[in-house]
Parts: sequence; C-alpha cells; structure tokens
Amino acid sequence: MHTKTFVAAAVGLGLITLSACGSSDAGSGSDGQGSKTVTLVSHSSWAVSKDVIAAFEKESGYKVKVLEDGDAGQAVNKAILTKDNPQGDVFFGVDNTLLSRALDNGLFQSYEAQGLDQVGADYQLDKDEHRVTPVDYGDICVNYDKQYFADHKLAPPASLDDLVKPAYKNLLVTENASTSSPGLGFLLGTAARYGDGGGWQDYWTKLKANGVKVVDGWEQAYNEEFSGSAGGKAAKAERPLVVSYASSPPAEVIYADPKPKTAPTGVAEGTCFRQIEFAGLLSNAKNAEGGKKLIDFLISEKFQADMPLNMFVYPVNKNAQVPAEFTEYGPAAKDPETMDPAKIAENRDDWVKSWTSLVVK
Repeated sequence: MHTKTFVAAAVGLGLITLSACGSSDAGSGSDGQGSKTVTLVSHSSWAVSKDVIAAFEKESGYKVKVLEDGDAGQAVNKAILTKDNPQGDVFFGVDNTLLSRALDNGLFQSYEAQGLDQVGADYQLDKDEHRVTPVDYGDICVNYDKQYFADHKLAPPASLDDLVKPAYKNLLVTENASTSSPGLGFLLGTAARYGDGGGWQDYWTKLKANGVKVVDGWEQAYNEEFSGSAGGKAAKAERPLVVSYASSPPAEVIYADPKPKTAPTGVAEGTCFRQIEFAGLLSNAKNAEGGKKLIDFLISEKFQADMPLNMFVYPVNKNAQVPAEFTEYGPAAKDPETMDPAKIAENRDDWVKSWTSLVVK
C-alpha cells in the first residue's frame, strides 16, 4: 500500500517495481491471445520479490510487464477512461472504497480464479459474478509518534472520539478524501462510526476546529508532516499524528539502519477502517489467457506469503504465512470499522463533496 516510501531500501532488498517487473522481449506486448507477455496495470505501491515473479514466469511461460499509474484512485479513473483499449490485461489495486465505480463502469470481465477456495469468504465482495478477486487487506488507521507522547507525558489517542479533544489540538495530519485512498478510507471510517445525517459531519466540524491539517496525499502526510516517520524526523515535522496504515510501524523498523528494538510509531486501534484490494481481468484484455494465469498467481500461497514485507499488506490466502516482524509490529486491527460496498457506492461522491465543502474550503 505504501512501499514507495521505502524505495531506496526496497531496491537493496531485491524487490522489483515498475519496469523491472517486465523483462519482456523487444517488440512483445499484450497484443493478442498468442502473446507471451501479460501486462499488469497497478497503482504505484506494487512490489514483488524477483525470485517470486521469476518463478511465475518460468512456470507459466509468460513474461510480466507492469505499468504503474500513481495513486489507487488515479489509476482506477484512468483504467475506466481507457477501458475500450486498455493499457494491459489485469488491473491490481482497486479497493473496497472504489470497487463500485470500477464495476459500474464495466471495467472487468468475469473470471473465477483457481485457488479462490483458499481465500476468506469475508474478502470476496463480488462472489456472485467474480469480476474481481481479493488479493490483500489492510487497515487505514491513525499512527502516532511514540517519542512525542512520551516527551509530553500525554497518552496517545485510542479512538476517533479522542482526536477531537483539546489535548490533541493541532496534532493530526490527514489526506484529502477526494485525492487519496487513505484519506477516503478515513472519511468512510468516520461515517461508519458516527453515521450520516449529520453524524460524521458534526465530527469533522469538531476535528477541523481542533486543528486537523489536510494535505493532498499519503507521501506528503507521512514523509513530510508526520514527526514519527524517518522522513518526518529529517524534515523536523511537527505533527505527531497521521492517517496511515496499521502496517506502517513494521516498515519503520525493517527499513531503519540501524534497526530499533521496537517500532518508533504506534497505531490508535480505535481509529481503523478495513481496506481490501482486488485484481480483475480487464474487459477488453488482449491477452485474457495470460491475465487469468496472473490472477491465479496473485492469490497463490507463494505470492501471498511474499506480499507482507513488500507491500505491507495482509494476505487473503488462508495458508500464507505472515512474517514474524509483520505480526509483531503491525498486527491487523481487532475490530476495524467496515462498510458495505453498496453503501459506499450510494454515498461516496456526495460524502466527498460535503467533506470538501466542510473541511477544505
């Protein structure tokens, strides 16, 4: 979900992103059913270990080419605009906050992936038509800078209710709900917690009065504004609370040099919203057969076990082992807020407009 923060370290760990994931032959491409290249379109947080993708290429006979296209929302919108002549065969990275937009626009064709019986039923949000296949899940949560709260002898917030208290005035930075996936997820979490019809709107009125800062995207919020991140420390950032992920603390440990004994950041568990990411076979994929093989691979135990330390998300395959560092420093939330995709579809655009008028303008 946010590997690009740690790109320099990721390169050293043998992860592959963007063009490195497409050792395709010159002149090849997703140019028909006979093509031996299959093209994956994704947001910019795609990453996989070289040996894992190499194993798929050897077993399937297909070379994998990856096209990254910015934030998840941006990538989904572009995929919809180009659906008649798509950039690739498979799209990865549409999540439950944007799923209805993709499905309503006919972005995907039906395909029931091999191995789907090993994927938890709770993640299969399109189980009747199989237009998308769940690949991972994670939690959007408020992270806090442990050192700040220790220095100020202040308990970190434990819930959404806490964030509007005077003790936390001018401490939180979040992302714009209209331009950022975690920003939208955080808005939906407050709507799930406080309800519509004035509930979440009243909450955000209080949050604004309590000095919440809004920036365009996760990179800026986490790396430039948040005092607990490596980037924030370097920039002398002043906000000790940020909307990020439950999996951000292990990233701070794994990519630190030297590694600390414990994560410098923590998660306010009562602020979390569950996010599920999907992959789908694009409706007009030129290499549909290769695309099906790739989707099967994305939910295979081999790929699923490789994901946590690459993309900092949890696997949906029941048999995939999660690394010890991941479970120690970034356990999934025990009771995250959730929302039915149909309710998100019905309200998302109106809520974002209301939120923008209330908080940004």
